[in-house]
Amino acid sequence: MTAQDSTENGFPPAIQISGNGLHLREWADDDLPVLVELFDEPQIHRWTPLSSPFDLAVAQAYLSKAREDRTAGRGIQLAITSDGRNAQGEILLFRPDADDHEVELAYGIGARHRRQRLAARAVELMTAYAYDVLAMRRVVLRIDPENLASVAVARATGFRLTGDHPVIKERDGRRVSLLTWCHHREPDQIPSS
Repeated sequence: MTAQDSTENGFPPAIQISGNGLHLREWADDDLPVLVELFDEPQIHRWTPLSSPFDLAVAQAYLSKAREDRTAGRGIQLAITSDGRNAQGEILLFRPDADDHEVELAYGIGARHRRQRLAARAVELMTAYAYDVLAMRRVVLRIDPENLASVAVARATGFRLTGDHPVIKERDGRRVSLLTWCHHREPDQIPSS
């Protein structure tokens, strides 16, 4: 894995993470049509809080909000690519609350790019980044238990279901109960200080 190391508002000023056959990179304005292609589809709408329809205007607002969150140190959103150019999905890392030592990951893969382990490989990269570069102690996923694909990603990447109370969200007039999955690094994987 490679990444930039200096931090600004808790995050490096430029982030590029490579490994596992992937290159995670910042979104660019040229990516707006690709964002629409990736996120304007039923499964993304079902499992994420993204708007539907997800058109160019929504994509522009989404990218602007991502940049605001990045500047404020609340989170980062990176395009998932295999070649460093063509986005196939997105992975997000954000701070869910005031805890400076916990981050939450979320992800979405475009319909025509699924079944290539893109989400699992991106989660592995971002989890390592959270520990190694951001010095986080806890990395979590919050998943609707009916989202079997995301549950499989959590299991495949070493996350374990916790006993935390479900996180309740409202989406399109329906109540969604998200369960917390936590990643624990083995003691031999923790760098000594």
